[in-house]
Amino acid sequence: MAPCSCPSSVLCLLPSLLLFLQLPPGGSPERFRVFGPLQPIVAELGKDVTLPCSLYPAMSAENMELRWFRSNIVESVFTYQDGQERHEEVMAQYAGRTSLVGKFLSEGKAAVRIHRVQASDNGLYTCFFSNRDFRGQARLELQVAGVGSVPQVHISGPEEDGVCVVCIASGWFPEPQVQWRHPRGEQFLEFSKVQAQDTEGLFSVEAALVVRDSSVGSVTCSILNPILLQEKAMAIVIPEPFFPRASPWKPAFLVILPLLLLLLLGAACYTWREHSTQELQKALDELQAILDQRKAAYLTAWRKAQLYADWRKEQFWAWPVTLDPGSCDNRIVIFHHKKSLWCSYYNTQKGLFLCGLEGITSGRCYWEVEVGYPYRTEWGLGVWRKDEKTRHNDPTPRDGFWVIAHFNNIFQAFTDPSTPLPHRHIPYRVGVFLDYDHGDVSFYDMTDGSHIFSFPPESFSGTLLPYFGCYFGNVSMTICPLVAGPQKPSVPMNNPPSLEEPVSPSGEGIPSGSGVDGAPPGPEAPLLPCTPETVSS
Repeated sequence: MAPCSCPSSVLCLLPSLLLFLQLPPGGSPERFRVFGPLQPIVAELGKDVTLPCSLYPAMSAENMELRWFRSNIVESVFTYQDGQERHEEVMAQYAGRTSLVGKFLSEGKAAVRIHRVQASDNGLYTCFFSNRDFRGQARLELQVAGVGSVPQVHISGPEEDGVCVVCIASGWFPEPQVQWRHPRGEQFLEFSKVQAQDTEGLFSVEAALVVRDSSVGSVTCSILNPILLQEKAMAIVIPEPFFPRASPWKPAFLVILPLLLLLLLGAACYTWREHSTQELQKALDELQAILDQRKAAYLTAWRKAQLYADWRKEQFWAWPVTLDPGSCDNRIVIFHHKKSLWCSYYNTQKGLFLCGLEGITSGRCYWEVEVGYPYRTEWGLGVWRKDEKTRHNDPTPRDGFWVIAHFNNIFQAFTDPSTPLPHRHIPYRVGVFLDYDHGDVSFYDMTDGSHIFSFPPESFSGTLLPYFGCYFGNVSMTICPLVAGPQKPSVPMNNPPSLEEPVSPSGEGIPSGSGVDGAPPGPEAPLLPCTPETVSS
């Protein structure tokens, strides 16, 4: 390059000086992080809702490009670019229903308001900020809920030696929980339910109950929204004349049956005396084969029964599970006398896990676990064989794991290959039943007693431990105190889990700084480290 021939040295330096003035302080583009609400935002059907996001450190977003979108950036809910709204890029579903709340743009705070919330608005959203040199984004969840009609209850007629009562309700979202209750408050667990969704995504349910006890008098059908915890109920009186009359042949049959059994016993004794020892041994072998076949069929049916969790609890011992701080990563916080855990984890490559202190080597036992936000986090529960050779990154029975999980947005059992679980809803409260001697691990939804999944039976060896997996998101679990009778799940709505008496594996407490309302978490916070796994940029 030729030497500078400018008449003045100041003029020679002018281009470099202008370039320097265009750079932000520090000589590089100013970086920032985007923060959204840590907890899901709950919105009622037909009302308006606001989805806020903010920048840290605080800076003006007036000249930035702002987007709110669903699964990918093309599915735009709202776009702000070059100082104005871009309605032509918005999805048809949100046309005319979104607007910017931007009076705090100069402070780095912005929100999009969705008007007249619909059931289809339910799900995950991403807010995106870009200043052409740097960009960042944060995920947030909108949870739509709606309370539908009061249930209509009527008697459909006699059926199976009883009276069939039908309960119908519509206009609920998400899928509501249905209960039939006795006048004394007890629940009827055996009833059929059919559900459907209309064109707007709202649920309608029809539940049928057969009442066989004429002394019941009345029953109550209740419909519960699991998010708003709002319930609507209707009772109906069942007059005794509606029950079918007892057949006069039943008393006679009860008298004749013992006589037939005595005759069969006498015939068996006579046959035993008349036949040779060889024939008797043959008959005994055939009888043993029949008994073995029936026993196998009974065990298969026993494991696959759908509504018998309360009965099965009477056959199992309540296992006193205590979480083991020494078995987990320091990102898992243990509290409530080692009965609860909380973990904020956003690494999609692998998960964290811990186990119980008390090992199991024989007998039948069970424990129950409540999962906070089971739809919005990725977690696993089950049993782990204590073995130094176990591969933790492949949690299948082949490697010593019997686990069900909500993973990759699928409720599944970790078999090889994995088994999707067609459960009508992801349970908040899960019962883990372990029969060590018969090689059986089964799972139940403890809110209604229904069966979730049973692993194929196999022969156990070594020590088995309760397993708790934290795969993605703000995972919280609590080991339930085991009391008699079905329990109503405790589902937190908008508050983070209580962290009194925290015990982390390193013995340290939980420092301040939670990253709520746009403020970043403190640099020492073990629950929300400022890493790309927490906030993608």
